Amino acid sequence: MPSIVKPRVAHPSLKRNDVGLTVRDYEGQMSTLCAGCGHDSITAGITRALWELSIPPHMIAKMSGIGCSSKTPTYFVNGAHGFNSAHGRMPAIATGANAANKELTYVGVSGDGDSLSIGLGHLCHAIRRNLKMLYVIENNGVYGLTKGQFSASADVGTKSKKGEVNLMAPIDPVMLALSIGATFVARSFSGDKEQLVPILKAALSHRGLALVDVISPCVTFNDHEGSTRSYIYTRQHLHEATESNFVPPAREIVAEIARQGGTNVTMHDGSVIHFSRVPDNYDVSDRKAAMDYIREHPAEVVTGILYADESVPEMHEMNKTPSTALAHLPYEKLCPGSAILDKLQASYR
Repeated sequence: MPSIVKPRVAHPSLKRNDVGLTVRDYEGQMSTLCAGCGHDSITAGITRALWELSIPPHMIAKMSGIGCSSKTPTYFVNGAHGFNSAHGRMPAIATGANAANKELTYVGVSGDGDSLSIGLGHLCHAIRRNLKMLYVIENNGVYGLTKGQFSASADVGTKSKKGEVNLMAPIDPVMLALSIGATFVARSFSGDKEQLVPILKAALSHRGLALVDVISPCVTFNDHEGSTRSYIYTRQHLHEATESNFVPPAREIVAEIARQGGTNVTMHDGSVIHFSRVPDNYDVSDRKAAMDYIREHPAEVVTGILYADESVPEMHEMNKTPSTALAHLPYEKLCPGSAILDKLQASYR
């Protein structure tokens, strides 16, 4: 539980949306993530997007798995439904919840470890079913809760906190999603709120599954070789009387991705990521062109809405489920009795 509780009183001058709520009504508990974590910037973006779309809090369902990223739903929309599932199983739980009640707006928040390792198969099937939901991957390339091991999205050649060099090729969630038929694919940077919020609003309004991969710096692993204040140097020269840990606060990384050309963003460890936006004449309806464009810019993190197709039916449309959510159907409809079920079984013989 957070040590500080947010006051629920909103300033009377705060603007209200179409359902009469202020942005404060879409906030959650105080964050317990490291100071400056990019995930908190994503939380602010999701909060803003939900508020601007005037989605009633009680009509929102927040889903997550395990990891730093999966703590995010705690930090937005206190009045929403929520489920924190097992590691990698968020898409499966979200599928079941959506099958029962399609009237809710589903927001799934996961991480590169949660979705691209143990949960990879579940992510692929959620994409295949075109489950109607916003699926956010907070992508930092490490397992933050377990001291910074490489995740499946870590780039070749990147060094871990302890100095190991990653030799395995990364799984790119954007290229994966495009290759298996995702109907909405986008990428952004946690520090660019001006770009992230509109992308999230578009994703929330999409007909099916909207995958948004957000590059989100991890402030905990910002030490560097040669520093006498680094975690590695300190641990080599201390005598540990008791087991303890401390994560020094760091400034949140904020940058606006230029509309033309590229933008270099320096991470906490001194490394530089080169971001670029897709050009104005970019065609979001051409799947092959989207994949080719990403391949043609290997040294850049290409951001923006990369692909969108509103023509593909979502899961309930594919399966021709009733217009009324299953959760609202009377018991007699859901369980018609053994005689009706026997008749149905006989029709398949």
